[in-house]
Amino acid sequence: MALPYESTTSGERAVADMQKILQKFGCTSFGQMMNWEKGELLIQFEYRGQPVSMKASVNGYAQAWIKEHPLGPRMRVSKIDHERKAKAIAGIAVYSILRDWVKGQITAIETGVLSFEGAFLGQLLLSSGKTVFEHVTAQKLLTNKEK
Repeated sequence: MALPYESTTSGERAVADMQKILQKFGCTSFGQMMNWEKGELLIQFEYRGQPVSMKASVNGYAQAWIKEHPLGPRMRVSKIDHERKAKAIAGIAVYSILRDWVKGQITAIETGVLSFEGAFLGQLLLSSGKTVFEHVTAQKLLTNKEK
């Protein structure tokens, strides 16, 4: 079975789409950065003075892809090459994932399903430079029933 977004080819074109969506919505700034060390794509934008920061894990997607497409004995590729392929696919997929996430949230806001704050609460940047989600997680404010 195919993993969602594994055959996408839009890559950075998805960033241009996201930028257009956010600009049309009224956002005043937009930026992207790939952190190769952490394996994360970071998107930041500002709406009515409120900064938002969204991350997508390239490494996480690559691991999901490997789980979906495990290296088998019939495959004529090394483990390293298989992992490189996973990273290459993930490096393209995360752009489209973030674009669709933003598009879905903006659509929910525009149709009255959610407020801006409700749609992006976890990704709102605090004055500390951390997102609301990072702050809540660090303070252990969420109930974790998994042990």
